[in-house]
Amino acid sequence: MYVVSIDPQASTVWWANRITDLPFDFSQEHETPENLKLLQDTGARVHVIANQKGGVGKTTTTLNLGAVVADVLKMSKDGLQHVFIDTPGSLQDENLLLEALKYAHDVIVPMPPEGLAFDPTARTIARVIEPTGLPYKVVINNWDPRDGTADLVDTQEYIDTQGWPRAETVIRRYKVHTRASVEGKVVTQYAKNRVAMEAREDFFRLALEMGYGGRA
Repeated sequence: MYVVSIDPQASTVWWANRITDLPFDFSQEHETPENLKLLQDTGARVHVIANQKGGVGKTTTTLNLGAVVADVLKMSKDGLQHVFIDTPGSLQDENLLLEALKYAHDVIVPMPPEGLAFDPTARTIARVIEPTGLPYKVVINNWDPRDGTADLVDTQEYIDTQGWPRAETVIRRYKVHTRASVEGKVVTQYAKNRVAMEAREDFFRLALEMGYGGRA
């Protein structure tokens, strides 16, 4: 399992460096995006996590999907099977996102159930992702069930109206997720209690839905 960040803000690096037992290999490549070309020779499936709006949960999604897929495949002898790429949340670094998409097999688009995320997500999909012809799915991220279902339903209806493929799995908001970067943990390293198990379940379900349980 391999996780790559091409985000100049390097939040993935900050988080990964705090993890004592990192469950995957990791590198930061925003200054050397040409290195992404090497992924073509690995035979791995490359998954790009993209949205040109910041703060939608790209880094959390990237690291936690990498962690759960590494956990599922930890006994596999098949070599490198999946690579997850965290991308910039800005228009200014669009060239980096486009470089990553050259080598991608699919794209995950995290989107919180907030109106402010709608237009930036639409722009990312229409102007950057869809022209590549790559398969993609929009994943509703950071939904707090305590807020009720109104925002969730509105977001689901917006996605469906746009005709975008939508993941059935919704990533719920948990305090344990927001603390994880500070505590140096990924989702597979959370404490073994009910809340942590529910938080882990969302990422395992998303990986299963996306077919990341083995070599495609």
